[in-house]
Amino acid sequence: MKIDLRAIGLPLAGSALLAAVPSQAQEAEVSAPAETVAVIIAEPAPTADPVPDKGDTSFMMLATVLVLLMILPGLQLFYGGLTRTKNMLSTMTQIGAATCFAMLIWVIYGYTMAFGPDASEGLKPFISNFDKLFLAGITPDSVAATFTDGVVIPEYVFVAFQMTFAAITVSLVLGSVVERIKFSAVMVFTLVWLTIVYFPIAHMVWAAGGLFFEMGALDFAGGTVVHINAGVSALVAAIMLGKRLGYGKDSMAPHSLTLTMVGTGLLFVGWFGFNAGSALEANGSAALAMINTFTATAAAALVWMIAERIAGHKGSALGFASGIIAGLVAVTPAAGNSGPFGAIMLGAAASLICYLFVAVIKPKLGYDDSLDAFGIHGVGGIVGAIGTGIVYAPSLGGPGGDDFEIGTQLVTQFAAVGTTIIWAAIGTAIAITIAKVVTGLRVSADIEREGLDLGEHGERAYNN
Repeated sequence: MKIDLRAIGLPLAGSALLAAVPSQAQEAEVSAPAETVAVIIAEPAPTADPVPDKGDTSFMMLATVLVLLMILPGLQLFYGGLTRTKNMLSTMTQIGAATCFAMLIWVIYGYTMAFGPDASEGLKPFISNFDKLFLAGITPDSVAATFTDGVVIPEYVFVAFQMTFAAITVSLVLGSVVERIKFSAVMVFTLVWLTIVYFPIAHMVWAAGGLFFEMGALDFAGGTVVHINAGVSALVAAIMLGKRLGYGKDSMAPHSLTLTMVGTGLLFVGWFGFNAGSALEANGSAALAMINTFTATAAAALVWMIAERIAGHKGSALGFASGIIAGLVAVTPAAGNSGPFGAIMLGAAASLICYLFVAVIKPKLGYDDSLDAFGIHGVGGIVGAIGTGIVYAPSLGGPGGDDFEIGTQLVTQFAAVGTTIIWAAIGTAIAITIAKVVTGLRVSADIEREGLDLGEHGERAYNN
């Protein structure tokens, strides 16, 4: 008797009967009675382990490399160009060394703290357990789930992707303390801060069972984890470290806005790995994050320059670069949680508010946040995180369901933002204090006047 497997609706994949015949056959030759055949056909197909999709895997590998591009050389050039000539190399070296150190810490125990198996019930909202120290148990065949049931990527890819987030976040903090902090203090701070601030907050936001995750807080790509975390930490670190010598008296203008503009471009390009990659798949959510990253950033760049003109100044290259970063920061938590129109409004609002903080409020308060890490990342992150609770609404083009309530979501967003601010501030104070005890914080006055390039590293950025 001949049986066409397709004619009776039997799936061609995973069938025990199909496995007994050549794959090229269109029909199966069966010589058993009909009732026996029926029993064989009714046998459930074996459940196969999920296999990573090559397209999604390639997409996530590219996204990971793009985030690295944001740091080395994007952030290095952006921050380095904003410093004075005598501190160019020290700024770039601090970022590079902190990035490499963060990668090692992440592999040793950071990943298991943030995304390992569940810890005990009391610790579960804040950290995972330590079963994956040194990535124990992870192999090339290990997989990590995405946001779609049954879709997976290699776990090593997820480990590497999240590793770049940890590296860039601690590097962003350094923008507030450059030109006066010891290199050794940077390394101690990196170790302690990642351990007690970054890893727990990453778990709270993105790990199932995490505090903010269970609250229903919206943070697509790191508004709280990266930007509020880094910005608030930068402010605390700058205040504890004290002002640079001559701050408010000597000229501390950027030595190379050309390099800053190059770094801005690299950050803009790399940010697509940051935002679109947070979809964990090459799908419509990644496409939404991509278009929102374009539109929010474009609006923010122009609004900053308009604000400068309204204030009586010329639209500047520095203002353009600052607006781009403010827009990228603000759209990060909303990248996949907003429509393009909402992203434009969010980018424009964040740019204007960040401008006011940098140009008006910071001078009045008198703190020395060297490269405006708080004014842009902290303030922009707060605006973006809270604004996400608004632009998520379907009435504004967001992906929220029909039962979405802006007021309810805003309460959740405020709770997540407030908790992040408190956690980051306290953790940073502890990390800076430990660094001060272990290595001391500031270079000597002579080295600060001479420049950290020579004083800390024995090199010059430019030899004329």
